[in-house]
Amino acid sequence: MSMTISALARAGDVGVETVRFYQRRGLLDAPDRPDGSVRRYGEGDVRRLRFIRSAQAAGFTLEQIGELLQLDAGQDRKRARELAADRIAALDVKIAELEAARAALTRLARQCHASDEGPCPIIAAFEDGAQTSCV
Repeated sequence: MSMTISALARAGDVGVETVRFYQRRGLLDAPDRPDGSVRRYGEGDVRRLRFIRSAQAAGFTLEQIGELLQLDAGQDRKRARELAADRIAALDVKIAELEAARAALTRLARQCHASDEGPCPIIAAFEDGAQTSCV
């Protein structure tokens, strides 16, 4: 299978500039241009592009994705597990932050619903700059 960069981008559900960006970052190879013609990409490029997108969806940084791509070739499971464990820990922190924000906003919404008099507690919390302590 031989495709242009636009076909590769479509197959990976990204834009052409995203493909070029990944190439500049060293995550995707830019094939040679035989005789100055159009670069052609193969199924391996599609798989790699989809790998990058999946790893991004899991929250890995581009640097970590680059390392994962290198590990794939080297079969270094220990390091891959370490990267995954680090990512899980970061997700746990983010989940805790989101749960705290949800609880605070729920509390403010209940206060707002409890009375139609006075300032709305939700708006007041943000106006006062109290969102860091309230939400």
